[in-house]
Amino acid sequence: MIKARIPIRTHVITEHDDIVQVVKKYTEDIAEPGDIISVAESVVAIAQGRAILPGIVKVGFLARFLCRFPGKDGSLATPQAMQLAIVEAGTLKILLGAAAAFIGRLLGRRGDFYRVAGRHLALIDDVAGTMCPFDKHIILGPKNPQQVVDAVKEATGAEAVIVDVNDKRNVDVLASSSGVDTGGLIKSLIDNPFGNDDQQTPIVILKTS
Repeated sequence: MIKARIPIRTHVITEHDDIVQVVKKYTEDIAEPGDIISVAESVVAIAQGRAILPGIVKVGFLARFLCRFPGKDGSLATPQAMQLAIVEAGTLKILLGAAAAFIGRLLGRRGDFYRVAGRHLALIDDVAGTMCPFDKHIILGPKNPQQVVDAVKEATGAEAVIVDVNDKRNVDVLASSSGVDTGGLIKSLIDNPFGNDDQQTPIVILKTS
């Protein structure tokens, strides 16, 4: 049972940081065994060097064509973001996903693009999707999130999760250590206690004792 939530303010995390050591540094005097250290997926990706300036992305015809179809608020609605999705998933999967999305819309169904092309593509944050100074970058989803949470648990002794949470009350658990009740976790994070702006709190400790 979650008894308290403690947002943790950090320095600006960059590709020069080891995310496991960052988490250990900021939580070692607060988190105890049984507590859950939740980390925003965007800072994990940033530490992995997966923040890309749109200006360096070489956009192809396919990306320019396909980016017209997601809603204007979608994360793949710019040519640069769509091009990075093509690089991540491969052209064939993107085309299959686009075909599935077209058929799905005819049937009144949404989400088929990501189901076919890859759920990880939904984690791409387009420009202004994360904290300064990376609000001018496209942030890809983190690599090997399960390895990261396992390393965090080993380094801290606490449980760990990587999550994608937004202000629309959506909580996506990318990976969790073995002792985490994901149902209870989602309820605890649904109002998004993380802070991407001046709060600069990409880590939230969920106290269980």
